[in-house]
Amino acid sequence: MTTKLHLAADRRCRPIARHTTCGQRADCTGFTQVMAATRIPRRVGRPRTRPGHVLADKAYSSKAIRSHLRRRGIKATIPIKADQAANRRKKGSRGGRPPNFDRERYKQRNTAERAFNKLKQFRAVATRYDKRDYMYRATVDIATMKIWLRDLAQDRRDTA
Repeated sequence: MTTKLHLAADRRCRPIARHTTCGQRADCTGFTQVMAATRIPRRVGRPRTRPGHVLADKAYSSKAIRSHLRRRGIKATIPIKADQAANRRKKGSRGGRPPNFDRERYKQRNTAERAFNKLKQFRAVATRYDKRDYMYRATVDIATMKIWLRDLAQDRRDTA
């Protein structure tokens, strides 16, 4: 009955990749699909498939996600959950070193929230009138195209 939309956005709050899951599933289940669909455009050549840095909220703080990012050579700024920190402290010196966390860089995570807000300006995305998942994904794709086209029209550098 409900749907979660997992989204990757660039610094200009434009959606790059998306994935939908059931609303009852955990957030971390859609992470690898979003990362696999991520294509960062370049002015010349093929798009990059690896972002330089990932900013995510606590829902994506898991050992599997952090190891996936480490294997691909992607830096991560993800806050640690309170229960994970408590378990690490409980283990003492065997708990390992906590992951790095840059508070200043984490302030830039609002770009993902602003990208969601841009998508939700489209009424069909915000209210999810579509009954089928593939129709909802198509609606999100059309809204994403409109966001990109609007942004290109405002920025004269990219249209020349």
